[in-house]
Order: sequence, then structure tokens, then C-alpha cells
Amino acid sequence: MSFQQIITQFVADMHNTKWYEYVAVFAGIISVWYSRNENILVYPTGLINTIIYIYLSYKGGLLGEATVNFYYTIMSIIGWYLWNKKDGTKKVELQITRSTNKDWLQQLLFFAFFYIVLFFALTYLKESFSAALIPWADAFASATAFTGMWLMTKKKVESWYWWLGTNVASIPLYFVKHYVFTSVYYIVLFTMAIFGLVEWTKKEKQQQLVKNKL
Repeated sequence: MSFQQIITQFVADMHNTKWYEYVAVFAGIISVWYSRNENILVYPTGLINTIIYIYLSYKGGLLGEATVNFYYTIMSIIGWYLWNKKDGTKKVELQITRSTNKDWLQQLLFFAFFYIVLFFALTYLKESFSAALIPWADAFASATAFTGMWLMTKKKVESWYWWLGTNVASIPLYFVKHYVFTSVYYIVLFTMAIFGLVEWTKKEKQQQLVKNKL
């Protein structure tokens, strides 16, 4: 596809963008902003985003992304509970931490499991139901997102690495499905994920300094 064709498709698809895609995009950006600042509102705003994207992804033939947005919805409810958990009347604050070698092994296996399952499932669906599916890319975007969301609920710094992978894969995925505003959204999320990684890394180091002084 030439640069001119990309611009032509972008303009045409932006013109056809539905109102609920705008709502989903802005809710998602707000949610990521809250996550960078460890604000509990990351979850209710995120739920608005994920529920709409279940519909959009299914409609666009991105079955892996539809699945991952359903997963986001469930994990957002769990994360909302964990971030707001209380011990009696006292709130128990979940601290930002880094992954140990054991944690890294677990998350890599977690990613590999979902990638393999999704890839073969989507390959089967491509052959049987929809030739428009892109199994390897959809499976990668979805598996990295599964992993990132799992680590986000645990406030792991490394969650941002997985989000970066999801964003990179999702930009072209949604563009070719004519959801160009969503492609722009993932470019914004990629930038925000970089800042999120920097901020959480800084906070984790500060927490460690405080602990070492105690």
C-alpha cells in the first residue's frame, strides 16, 4: 500500500468512524492516564473502553482482540478489587514491584500459552469461517495484552513492556480493518506506555529507597 493510499483510506475511514468508537478511544486514553498515576479510576474508565471494544473487535473480525477485551473486562473488575482491598477498615495499598526471575518465567510461559492457543484457534477460524483473520498478528496482540493486564493488576513494572508490544501490533491490525481512529489511539497508547514505564520505574526505585532506610 502506497503512502497516498494510506492517507486516502485514513480520511475515508475517519469520516465513517462511529460515535461509540470515539467514546471507547477517549475512555481508554483516560484509563491509561489513571493507571500511570495509580488512580483507582483506571478500572471504571477502562470498563467503558473494553466493553465497547468487545463489540468493535468482533464486528471487525478481530476475534482475538474481542477475546482479550472480554478478558480486560474481567481483569478490570478483579484489579478494581485488588487495588481497593481493605484489611478490616484499613485500606491495604498494593505497591509497585519488579518481576523476579521466577516472575519473568511465569509471564513468558503465560504469554506463550495464550499465543499458541489463540494462534491455532484463529488459524482454524480463518480456514473455516473468515479468510480475513490475521492469526499470527491477532494472537500476538492478544497474548501480550493478556500478560500486560495480568501484571497490571499486580502492579508490576514489567506490565508496561507487554503493553508496548500490544500497542505496536494493534496499530496496523485495526488500520487494515478500517478502524483508523483506533489505530491513532494505539499510537497514543504506545507513547503513554513509555511514560508509564518511566514513571513506575521511578516510583519502584523510590519505594525501595524508603524500605532500605527503615
